[in-house]
Amino acid sequence: MSAPSHGRTVRYGPWVETSFKALKLVPELLDVVAQLGYTQPSPIQEAAIPILLAGHDVIGQSQTGSGKTAAFALPILQQVDLENRKVQAIVLCPTRELSAQVAREFRKLARAHPGLAVIELVGGQPSRPQRDALERGVHLVIGTPGRLLDHLQREYLDVSSLRTVVLDEADRMLDMGFGEDVGRILARLPLRRQTVLFSATFPDSIETIIRKYQKEPYRITVQTPKSELHNIQQLQLVAGPKERLHALAWLLSEHPHESALVFCNFKATVSEVVEHLGAAGLSIDRLDGDLDQFHRDQVLARFRGRSIRILVATDVAGRGLDVTDLDLVVNLELPNQPEIYVHRIGRTGRAGKKGLAISITSRADDARLESAAALTGQRIKTIQHDADNDIGLPALLQGLTAPAEMSTILISGGRKDRIRPGDIVGALTGQSGGLSGDQVGKIEVQERLSYVAVARKSAPAAVKALNAGRIKKMKFRATLIG
Repeated sequence: MSAPSHGRTVRYGPWVETSFKALKLVPELLDVVAQLGYTQPSPIQEAAIPILLAGHDVIGQSQTGSGKTAAFALPILQQVDLENRKVQAIVLCPTRELSAQVAREFRKLARAHPGLAVIELVGGQPSRPQRDALERGVHLVIGTPGRLLDHLQREYLDVSSLRTVVLDEADRMLDMGFGEDVGRILARLPLRRQTVLFSATFPDSIETIIRKYQKEPYRITVQTPKSELHNIQQLQLVAGPKERLHALAWLLSEHPHESALVFCNFKATVSEVVEHLGAAGLSIDRLDGDLDQFHRDQVLARFRGRSIRILVATDVAGRGLDVTDLDLVVNLELPNQPEIYVHRIGRTGRAGKKGLAISITSRADDARLESAAALTGQRIKTIQHDADNDIGLPALLQGLTAPAEMSTILISGGRKDRIRPGDIVGALTGQSGGLSGDQVGKIEVQERLSYVAVARKSAPAAVKALNAGRIKKMKFRATLIG
C-alpha cells in the first residue's frame, strides 16, 4: 500500500547509532532504559519516539522483534499524569497473548512511575474484576477489541481523559475479523486524541481506518535488515499432505532440540498433531484460539519454563509468543503471506544465537516459498528424507519421548500480593526449600498467580516445601502443573 496522500512519510534506510538521550526522553525514563541494559534505540524507536512525543499521529511499519512496543510505550509513559487516575492511553491488540506481552513491557518500563495502574481487558477472564478495577481507576488499558468494546458499550470504561490510542499489529486484527469492532471503538473515543498504528504489514484494508480516524499521520517505514535473519538457518523438506506427520516426527528426530515450536494454519491441524504425538508419549501441548486465558497462560508458562518440549500453535495464538533460547521452529504448513513466515521463523535465532527453521512443503508451495526467500534474502535449502532407511513412524515417536528437563509449579499469589521473583527463589533455596540455585528456572509473576520452573526431579519436594512454608510471611498454595 502506498503512503496516504494526506500523511507524511519517513523512510528509514541505513541506521546510524544514536542514543536514547537524543530522543528527548526525561531523565527518569533514561535511567530505566539504562537499568534494563538498552544501549541505543532500534530504528523504529529512533524514528517514532520524537514524533509521538510531539503529539502527531503515526503509522509505524516494522517487523516483529524490532522494538515497536517500547517505541509507543516510552512516549505514553513520559506523558502520563499519575495524579489523574483515569484512562489516558489504550492499546488494542489482536490476541490475549500479545496483550499480556505489551502489559509486561509497560510494567517493566514503568519502574520510575510509582502507582501506575495498568489493566488488561481481554476475553477468557471474568469481566466483573475488570469492571471493579476500572471503577477504582486506571491509567493505561491494554486489551482485545471484543472485551474492550463491551466495557465501552456498558459505560464501565471512561475515556474522557484519553490522549492516545494504539492499534498494535493492526493487520492481524483485521485478518481476524475485528475490523468492525475496531471501528466502533475508535468512533467512541474523544476526537482530540493521538491515533497510532503499528504493524509488520499494511494491506489495503487498513487504508479506510487511516483515512477515517487519523489526522495527517507520519508514516514510518523501517525495513528489517536481512542480516538480522542470518543467525537462522532456513531449510525445507518436501512431503505430501498425508506424509506431513511422519515428516514432522523425522525432523524432530533428526534435529535434537530442548524446545520446538510447530506452526499450523488451522486449529484442526493443531489438534490432530497434538493428539497423535501426545498419545505416543511426547512432551507436547497446544496453543490455539479454543483455550481460555487461564489455560493459555499455563501452557505458555510451561513452554517458556521448559517443562513442555514441543508446542503446536496457530498464528493467531502465536502472536506475542516470546520464548528465550528456542531451538527449532517448524512450519508444518506454509503461511499465505511471506511476512507471516518471517514472523514465525523470527521466534528462533534471537539475541545473537543460532536458530533453525524448517518448513514442510509440497510442490504447490513453490510460489510462497520463493516469496519468503525473497523477503528474507536467503536461499532456503532443500533437505532430503531417505525413505529407504526410515525406521517407521512408531519407532521415530518412541525415540522422541524424552521428558522435559523442568517442571512448572503454579503459586496462588502474584504482584497484587507484592510477590517478586526473588521472594520465590528465596522460598525455594532457603533452609525450608532446600533447592540449589541451578535447580530453579524461569519465574513469571502475574497479577494474582506466579509460575516457577524447577528441575523435574526436585519438583515434588519443591511443591511440598512451598506448601509447608511461607512467601513474604504469607501462605500460598503451590500446585505442580507439569
